[in-house]
Amino acid sequence: MATQSPTAPPTLTNATQSASQAVSYLDSHWQGWVTGGFRIVFITVVALVVRATVRQLINRTVSRMAHGGRGDQPGALISNLLENAERRKQRSQAMGSVLRSVASFAIMSTAALTALSVLGINLAPLLASAGVAGVAIGFGARNLVTDFLSGVFMILEDQYGVGDQIDTGVATGTVLEVGLRVTKLRGSGGEIWYIRNGEVKRIANLSQGWATASVEVPVGYHEDLAEVERLILDAAEGMAKEEPWSEQLWEPVQVLGVDTLAAGSVLVQVSAKTMPGKSLPVARELRRRVKLTLDEAGVQVGAAASLPTPRAGGGSQDTGDINAPSVLGDPLSAQSRATAAIPQVEDAQPSRK
Repeated sequence: MATQSPTAPPTLTNATQSASQAVSYLDSHWQGWVTGGFRIVFITVVALVVRATVRQLINRTVSRMAHGGRGDQPGALISNLLENAERRKQRSQAMGSVLRSVASFAIMSTAALTALSVLGINLAPLLASAGVAGVAIGFGARNLVTDFLSGVFMILEDQYGVGDQIDTGVATGTVLEVGLRVTKLRGSGGEIWYIRNGEVKRIANLSQGWATASVEVPVGYHEDLAEVERLILDAAEGMAKEEPWSEQLWEPVQVLGVDTLAAGSVLVQVSAKTMPGKSLPVARELRRRVKLTLDEAGVQVGAAASLPTPRAGGGSQDTGDINAPSVLGDPLSAQSRATAAIPQVEDAQPSRK
């Protein structure tokens, strides 16, 4: 049998050569490692300082937006009514959150790519993989991205805010909260609607600028329209001198004229320019005052009541006296024959003589 020769143990010469190679490797690379480590630490510190500075600037800007312009001038009442503090605060906070997130992502991403290049890593395959992953995530979460972008533009463009009365097509109500993804509404019945910002295709803001209160006053055909118009304006003038209607009525009430000729009355159209969101209470109060004023002047409000037509004999012909047609009136009908009297036996049999 062939015998295997035993492995020769490492000699001192081989160990010395290995140690010399390791020392020479460390001696030739340690400066680069130390320099690279200091560069990475420096990049990280600079990125953190820049991020903190940018976030501080954004916070100051947001705070100035949230607390600025709170009625320092005498005419700030209407401005505060149109854009209250809560609405301004939520809008500035949402904008600040978006700006802080974008700034942090941009700064830290740049610092990470710079640190990887210091380590000698090839960034081309990494960036290509990140691009493919971004496209895949974008397709998978496109609804979320759409909601987020729609929310950002809604806030930046100030399409609506907290306290506004809006109509989004799918729901109508008062805005409770404006988020980057979801808008919360309180409906007229007390229900709360959660609407994704990406699903909103159109928005009707009923609280921006001004509103219109429309009132229709029905009067009889025989009434003097000029006198009716004067009475309506008198009622509106008295309303405009009282609180809180003096602040909610922005212009004098206008009588637009006859709008419709109904069967028993004439509809006079009345219009008033009001504070946003106050058209309904102003219309109710104006309608009540016009009714009281016309009643005091003896003007007939509404259609005249229809009176029953007198009969020839002195009575009155009412619709209640006219009965509906009955099948019993036809003697040949099955119902009429069923109610006929049963003939007697003696009548049915002939008499015997």
